[in-house]
Amino acid sequence: MDTTTILKAFNNRSKNTLMETLDIEYVAVGDDFLTAKMPVNSSVHQPYGQLHGGATAALAESVGSAASNFFIDGKTQFVNGIQLSINHIKSKEEGFVFATARNIHKGRTTHLWEVKIVDENDHLISVAKMTNIVLNKK
Repeated sequence: MDTTTILKAFNNRSKNTLMETLDIEYVAVGDDFLTAKMPVNSSVHQPYGQLHGGATAALAESVGSAASNFFIDGKTQFVNGIQLSINHIKSKEEGFVFATARNIHKGRTTHLWEVKIVDENDHLISVAKMTNIVLNKK
């Protein structure tokens, strides 16, 4: 499957979800990564006019969870996030942030991801570590 088809499928699955509410869009995919972008505006600000850490965490978890789908059989398995740890390095008031998930561990039942969030100038905004569990569909 080509990258355009993969990205379109991920973006279509985001309809009527938190990802759509936050305007998260999957924009790049490769052999070892998945990247999504999110606009930074008043809809994702905390009261001081800066990017809300919860919105950043939602972005990190969205891209980390989606990336695990490359390593499972979607017909018989699904993925749930079970742990997210995030450090916020720099504030952001407007523009875009980009989250890129790269796999650290790919086991049969758990996947561990590092998610780096940068802005459009490649300044580091946040770093997250996410653990997913692979479960069998009933």
